[in-house]
Amino acid sequence: MVLRTNIPSTASVVQEKSDGCLHSPAAERNSAQIIELVRGYAPESGSALEIASGTGQHIVELAAAVPNLIWQPSDIDETRLNSIVLRSLAKQLPNLLPPIRLDVTDKGWSAFCPNQDFILLVNLLHLVSEAEVKAIIRGISQSLAEDGRSVIYGPFMRDGVLSSSGDRCFHQSLIEADPDIGYKDDAWMLDLSRQQSLKIIKILEMPANNLAFVMEKGNTN
Repeated sequence: MVLRTNIPSTASVVQEKSDGCLHSPAAERNSAQIIELVRGYAPESGSALEIASGTGQHIVELAAAVPNLIWQPSDIDETRLNSIVLRSLAKQLPNLLPPIRLDVTDKGWSAFCPNQDFILLVNLLHLVSEAEVKAIIRGISQSLAEDGRSVIYGPFMRDGVLSSSGDRCFHQSLIEADPDIGYKDDAWMLDLSRQQSLKIIKILEMPANNLAFVMEKGNTN
């Protein structure tokens, strides 16, 4: 996965705190709804991977709120990995594993985290290319155990349409920075998921005009 340096500042506002942890106001705002979403659709127990854990804000809260899952944080950026470590040390949760460096656009990434019962991905797909999304979805399917579930959360087009002025402005700022990135379409996501043996069992409208795709590995017919 390319660590893009030309993404506009509106895409990710991250601040460094005095204790060395990174802080994302967006992650703070959507933390409660992410926890509610996971509680509603994750399995009761098993192993859980968060792709692109970022500042670590979500995963430490999730590990506390959903203690029967063993949570594996991951990221590609060393600064973010360090923030996850610091947050993990502060919480000392027995079901929170040390973070791993994971490039989810590498075709073999699933080998590093096989047999996952649950995979969570928040606010990443609009920041990568369609080719990278294909690698991510393929890897999610390969990494999930049979009947495992995945939740993908973020901003998407609906039938090729950007449904708010804020979405149109944000998408435009993304493609001006890098024409390969930007919002992906919900119908395209449906087709891509089916191709990778992931059945979408629910598409939920979320706050701030986001969508959540709830997927399950298995027969898509």
